[in-house]
Amino acid sequence: MVPKVVFGRGAFNQISSIISPERNGVAPFIYLVDDVFEKNTSFIEDRILLFYTDKIIYISTTEEPKTSQVDQIVTAIKNDYQYTPSGIIGIGGGSILDLSKAVAIMLANPGSAADYQGWDLVKNKAVFHVGVPTISGTGAEVSRTTVLTGPERKLGINSDFTPFDQVILDPELIKDVPKNQWFYTGMDCYIHCIESLDGTYLNAFSQSYGEKALELCKEIFLETSLTKAEADEKLMMASWHGGMSIAYSQVGVAHAMSYGLAYVLGTKHGIGNCIVFDKLEKYYPEGVALFKKMKELHNIDLPKGVCANVTEEQLDVMTKVALSLEPLWENALGRDWKSKIDEDKLKTIYRAL
Repeated sequence: MVPKVVFGRGAFNQISSIISPERNGVAPFIYLVDDVFEKNTSFIEDRILLFYTDKIIYISTTEEPKTSQVDQIVTAIKNDYQYTPSGIIGIGGGSILDLSKAVAIMLANPGSAADYQGWDLVKNKAVFHVGVPTISGTGAEVSRTTVLTGPERKLGINSDFTPFDQVILDPELIKDVPKNQWFYTGMDCYIHCIESLDGTYLNAFSQSYGEKALELCKEIFLETSLTKAEADEKLMMASWHGGMSIAYSQVGVAHAMSYGLAYVLGTKHGIGNCIVFDKLEKYYPEGVALFKKMKELHNIDLPKGVCANVTEEQLDVMTKVALSLEPLWENALGRDWKSKIDEDKLKTIYRAL
């Protein structure tokens, strides 16, 4: 679990004092920041106090984070600095938070990030790392995974060393998220809840967080009485609770299939989950019905014909990536999941997207 968290409007202004006890001599803090803020320096950059050789690196999130991207950043940091950084601070959405967790891990472990895709493969404690979400829903700020697209598949580095050492939750940072992105990322949280609460891995710990996150999602996306500020605060906490629920259970069909979609077509995680989940009435009838209601209420039009032009070879890769995520299928369908789903059934769903 994340050992330290600060919540509140304006909490980001305290970042320097929060991380200063972790500074190791002149070893730098490296800030990995979503490049959406590069031109709006007053929002993020101007509020960061840089000392010694501290550095801000702006990262594009046009594509999902890749193991090769992690390796490049780690190599650049090692080449530029004599000392291992005092810490890695990720400021952005799920992509930046996952990237930051992975960089912190790889600064302390040999080889490529691709070597650690899977469960409990990391041997050495990661460099001190801090997460500052600027969009809410993914649960990346609290999860024990960092989801990366590697040379063979899209899969997380799932380990006890992955979670952040410190998280700063400042609802002011998510106030200007574009509506479509707000919905897609918020639905990531909602889908987490449905998959977790319907899964065979469910336990009382996970259930308590999942139920609270689901309650918050319904309040945020179905009620019209909340102010924008109230909705932002609640979404930030829904994301946290949804991520905690998954940390002690697992996701399911939508996430497995969206991983395949992302690996082949580069579809981003939030919208990918929505595109897939919209077609999963067979597996989550109540959850999908409520999703469609939320989609209609907020006038969200999902892309159609996403897989209209995919080749048979691409479909093969999609299904292979999706079916390789065995814990997700076991959670969704039980231990005998292989008798309930196969490549042909998956391809039928993919073709309908």
